[in-house]
Amino acid sequence: MAKASDTVRGGGKRSPCPIASTLDIVGDKWSLVIIRDLLTGKQRFNEFAASPENIPTNLLASRLRRLEEQGLIEKEPYQKRPLRYAYGLTPAGRGLLPVLQEISRWANARLEGTWTPPEAFMTMKARP
Repeated sequence: MAKASDTVRGGGKRSPCPIASTLDIVGDKWSLVIIRDLLTGKQRFNEFAASPENIPTNLLASRLRRLEEQGLIEKEPYQKRPLRYAYGLTPAGRGLLPVLQEISRWANARLEGTWTPPEAFMTMKARP
């Protein structure tokens, strides 16, 4: 049985299918990109906004809020005036690492023009 910190909220909207339930949480255009960025060391809003995918800041704020509500990320203030947050992955969020690695392998083998992720990312191990 999964520990509370390993579970997320928000799946199962369409059906109890594990794939559909997961897509209900991370199947939008930006969530997995944000999780990729967190896995590779980004922590702050401006760092996510500077990613090459150019996520609009209003969508970035919305996705960060939703990923936190669902239990995939957590935030902690790093500055009080103005209030700013650093973000990190929960154990459930870190558990998506092998999924992102497999998506990368699949895309590199089948989609022309995709860049090869750094070896450090592809050999990274998910930690609890």
